[in-house]
Amino acid sequence: MKENLYLCMGSACHQLGVYEVLPKLQSMMIQYQLEDKFDLKGSFCLETCSDGIVMKYKDKVFSKISPENVEQKFKDEILPNII
Repeated sequence: MKENLYLCMGSACHQLGVYEVLPKLQSMMIQYQLEDKFDLKGSFCLETCSDGIVMKYKDKVFSKISPENVEQKFKDEILPNII
């Protein structure tokens, strides 16, 4: 069964550029061949609005994501925790 990787789509994250982050994440899911392992899902507020754009996998929260750093955050923080 596939796990879910949640991306906050709440209003604060929307203002911080989540719609620029989303296509980059989708590309990285394909690049790292994760589309059969995980579903990238939008989520309502993950309640850490002051920490930038937020993602959640199981109980692990990834914060301070931005359109400028999403590739590095994915490689350094997210990927090691989801594979």
